[in-house]
Amino acid sequence: MIAAIIAAAGSGERFGAEIPKALIQLGDRTLIEHAVSSISSVADQIIVTAPAGYEKQIQALVGDGISVVTGGATRSESVRIGLSKVSSDTEYVLIHDAARALASPALAQNVVAALKSGDVAVIPGLAQTDTVKVVSADGIVTSTPDRNSMRKIQTPQGFTYAVINQAHAASGEATDDAALVESLGKPVRVIAGEERALKITTASDLATALQFLGKSNTFKTGVGVDAHHFEVGRPLWLAGLLWPDQDGVEGHSDGDVAAHAICDALFAASGLGDLGSNFGTNKPEYAGASGTTLLKETLALIEKSGFKISHVSVQVIGNRPKIGSRRTEAIAALSQALGGAEVALLATTTDGMGLTGEGKGIAAIASALIYSK
Repeated sequence: MIAAIIAAAGSGERFGAEIPKALIQLGDRTLIEHAVSSISSVADQIIVTAPAGYEKQIQALVGDGISVVTGGATRSESVRIGLSKVSSDTEYVLIHDAARALASPALAQNVVAALKSGDVAVIPGLAQTDTVKVVSADGIVTSTPDRNSMRKIQTPQGFTYAVINQAHAASGEATDDAALVESLGKPVRVIAGEERALKITTASDLATALQFLGKSNTFKTGVGVDAHHFEVGRPLWLAGLLWPDQDGVEGHSDGDVAAHAICDALFAASGLGDLGSNFGTNKPEYAGASGTTLLKETLALIEKSGFKISHVSVQVIGNRPKIGSRRTEAIAALSQALGGAEVALLATTTDGMGLTGEGKGIAAIASALIYSK
């Protein structure tokens, strides 16, 4: 019989999260769900030590076949609580951290194999590749240990039931359970660990973990273009602003070419159609709609599909209006409509050529960079 204890009572403070670390999402599952999945192939009994107040939430995530108990104030105390729930006919105990959510099932299997070969304590570890210094309280180096003999220790750690019970009997505290076994004078075997069994403690650790899942941010780009004839007597809306004393343009909506080009660039990047298919003349509710309204609607559509905006750039092409004096104001209006996204706004003319150069209309070209959430 093999029992596994998963320590999951830690807080999410270093993430800046108000929920326990074990409930933080990694890809399509929480850390605790990943950890249970990695250990379940070798364990006959799994016990999760949960933060007080979150027992029911964690139980719902891991299922009824797993015991969820309230953890203690320290990691060692939590493990002792878990040990008290282990079945009496248990031969081996694996102790795992929810924070090492991506440790593979193969790593747990290797730990168990070493136990079955006769070791009483088995822990995975990685070679120490950085030089390590021992430093005094006042910041002075006192020694430089030989890193060739050092290992960075991971979980799951495996023990015979008798040895780990004896190690915890004195109610000692340690950063890992192997240290308590070492204090008994028992031999602790180190086997090869794995990079993916990293301890997920900070947001940067979470980003690294996503790389192992193959779920790093996927960036997509798109380009959008829009152009309209001027229409005498109609107000001119451009880049989310009203431009007084300027003729506007014809169009189903307000004719804001900068906003429309951005919408199309975002649709192109996300594969969600285009301006016409989403807000065209067959949708009367968008008749006369402002450019900022369409930007907000576009943002909602791409976020619903799992994307966020990294950057948007738009260039207005025409003889008028002159953008420079209101560039900052226009960028702010566009960015606000896009949920605070980074926006660049440029302007140019075509030296008297074509629709815009002849003063008959105005155009814009935009590019968008988005990424999957």
